[in-house]
Amino acid sequence: MSMTLSNAAASRPTFRTTLIALALSLCAGAALADVPALTVSGNQVLVGGKPGSISGSSMYWSNTGWPGERFYNAGAVGWLKDDWKARLVRAAMGVEEPGGYIQFPAANKARVKAVVDAAIAKDMYVIIDWHSHYAFRHQNEAIAFFQEMARTYGHNKHVIYEIYNEPKDDVTWDANVKPYAQAVIAAIRAIDPDNLIIVGSPHWSQDADIASRNPITGHSNIAYTLHFYAGTHGQFLRDKAATAMNNGLALFVTEWGSVNADGNGGVNYPETNAWIDFMKKHNISNANWALDDAREGSASLVPGASATGGWANWDLTESGKQARETVRNWPSSADTGCTTATVPATIQAEAYCQMSGVQLESTGDGGGGQNVGYIDSGDWMNYTVDVPAAGLYTVSYRVASANGGGNISLERAGGSPVFGTKAVPSTGGWQTWSTISHDVQLPAGKQSIGIAAKAGGFNLNWISIAAAGSGGQIALIQAEDHASMSGVESEQTSDAGGGRNASHIDSGDWMSYTNAPVLIPESGAYTIEFRVASPGGGELSFEEAGGKPTYATVAIPATGGWQNWASVNKTVTLAAGSHAFGVYAKQGGWNLNWIKVSKGAR
Repeated sequence: MSMTLSNAAASRPTFRTTLIALALSLCAGAALADVPALTVSGNQVLVGGKPGSISGSSMYWSNTGWPGERFYNAGAVGWLKDDWKARLVRAAMGVEEPGGYIQFPAANKARVKAVVDAAIAKDMYVIIDWHSHYAFRHQNEAIAFFQEMARTYGHNKHVIYEIYNEPKDDVTWDANVKPYAQAVIAAIRAIDPDNLIIVGSPHWSQDADIASRNPITGHSNIAYTLHFYAGTHGQFLRDKAATAMNNGLALFVTEWGSVNADGNGGVNYPETNAWIDFMKKHNISNANWALDDAREGSASLVPGASATGGWANWDLTESGKQARETVRNWPSSADTGCTTATVPATIQAEAYCQMSGVQLESTGDGGGGQNVGYIDSGDWMNYTVDVPAAGLYTVSYRVASANGGGNISLERAGGSPVFGTKAVPSTGGWQTWSTISHDVQLPAGKQSIGIAAKAGGFNLNWISIAAAGSGGQIALIQAEDHASMSGVESEQTSDAGGGRNASHIDSGDWMSYTNAPVLIPESGAYTIEFRVASPGGGELSFEEAGGKPTYATVAIPATGGWQNWASVNKTVTLAAGSHAFGVYAKQGGWNLNWIKVSKGAR
């Protein structure tokens, strides 16, 4: 917020601070635990690589002698997380105003660090805000400050850099804000290559549409500030924001209020609700202004409220009650968007809870859908699993790699401990798929595990986890996804998982799966499971594609109908190496949904 607003922006002095905190740190090359990275993709700030947004509160100005300074402490931040359920806090460090950083650098920096440290400890995102109206006049000081913050906190994904709060009316984008921003961004990126940076927009951070016509180039993960106050700003400002997004800018509301732009007036509920709906619709993260007890409508707390949290309902102003309700009820499903896989389980690689660096693409592997691709060194994905008992488990990975040389680290999300590593061989192409596996010790219970690329250069379609003693799944082949066949058709299946099954199988028909080679990790006994349905029974031959060798003949029982499904299995001996399997109908009259290859005998 401004200290003195003009035109539509405000009319009297006011003091404001914005703090953002939400997250868990991520060490380079390791999988993140519970808090995803914030990354810009097109006109959105993604949460863990997926559409979503976060909400929280901004501190008031940090300036010495101002009403907000006493709230810069772990107690206040902790209460925001625990009671408000805030995922973000903003530390609004005053700069050129009296009592600010230029006059008292050590004191203001200490307040900011107290908030940042508290936010990280509470797994929150935190915005480090250069709360200035004329930041370009203090470019050297800003560079020194943000480089110190980057050296101190740049390895934590919690941290967001807001390098210019609100340019005033006499500050232009082309002549002042953009050149300043380019210099400060370059200084930060020399130390921290990837944490989110937010740049203020003209006219009190309202004219993001102006910035969208001449955006910053040459740097990634850059968002732009939008500020609004519901008592002053309505549809006209939402239209300007929409223009900026249509032009490709990602927006972040680092400051918003339910009252007038000068910090006074009562809560404008209709416009506040309209803005909340707008932010949710467009996945715009946000921080409410402000956590303080100043005698103005935008303050969340009544005068004399505790500085360290524990606020009851009567400690909150009307604006504070509205802010708390908004933050507490901000949607969180888009951030985590994943389900818990109960072991034994096959997890689709693209069903990650959080990720860094990877992309999705259509897969040519059996079963279709998507695979995770463009995996480089240091990229990672997280998954939530429930392991029934501590013990030895076989973990299998469905991989494709043109050149090999990749290395997978299976670890507790966050990077430690590492359960095991597995080299990824060359499979012959980016869509030539093989299965690799290793045995690892896993603890019992619900937990977040990470797949981290110690060396990249591979694609991943799925991960399978099963108890080693009971046979770990090596491959799951969808019967209808054959490379070639004779006489077979497909139809919709009513079996669990849906999709299609191979059907109309008569004696002498066959299916070959040279498009889905299975990499057998070591010579020995393997269980082959067939998912079948048949009114009267039949018989199949499981063999190498082309007919030789034949590994087993399997009797298919009568299951009671063409869509009454049952599993039959056979133990076979397989040699280590890559196999392309086939199925031959010695006696027809059955349907086939899938074939599963697992390590060990049953």
